Amino acid sequence: MVVKDQITQQAIILFGEKGFSETSIQDIVDELGVTKGTFYYYFTSKKQLLKDIHHEYISGLLERQSRIIDNDARTQKEKIIGIIRLLITDIADKGPSARVFFREMHHLSDDHAKNIKARREDFRLNVEKVLQTGVRNREFRQGLQVDMIAFGILGVTNWSYNWFNSDGDVSPEELSKIFADMILTGIVE
Repeated sequence: MVVKDQITQQAIILFGEKGFSETSIQDIVDELGVTKGTFYYYFTSKKQLLKDIHHEYISGLLERQSRIIDNDARTQKEKIIGIIRLLITDIADKGPSARVFFREMHHLSDDHAKNIKARREDFRLNVEKVLQTGVRNREFRQGLQVDMIAFGILGVTNWSYNWFNSDGDVSPEELSKIFADMILTGIVE
C-alpha cells in the first residue's frame, strides 16, 4: 500500500475511534512510524485529509449508485433495493469511513462542505428520480411524496452506521432485505 493510502487509512481509523478534533497529525504519524514531514508531503493539513476522505467516500457511492440506476434491465423497485443494499453493505464494509463521512462533515471548510453537500444531494435526487419513474410506471403507489420517501430511505439506511454490527446476528444482506421489505411493503399484515 502506498504511504498516502496508509496515512488515509490510519486517519480513518483514528477519526472513527477518537473523532477528528481529538486526533492530531502526530497521532496519525506515530501509528505509522513516519514523520510529520511525510504527512505534509501528501496533505497540506488535517482538514485537507478529511476533505479527501469525504470526497472519496461520496464519489464511490455515486459511481456505484449510477451503475444500479443505469441498468435498464432492472425495475425501479429493484433499483431501490439495490440502492438500499449499496448503502448497507458499504457501511458494513467501510464502517470507519462511513462513521467519518456521516459524523465529521462539520469539520470541513465551508467550500469543501458545500461541495460534499452538493454531491450528497445528487445521491438523494437520484433516489427521487427512481421513485418518480416508479410512480410514473405504476410500480409504486400513485401520489407518493417522493422527496420525503427519498429522505426516509436515506435516513433509515444511513443511520445504521451508528449501530449496525456486520459481525452480529444479522448480515448486511439480511439487513438490506429487512429494510427493503419495510420500505416497500410496510409492517402491517
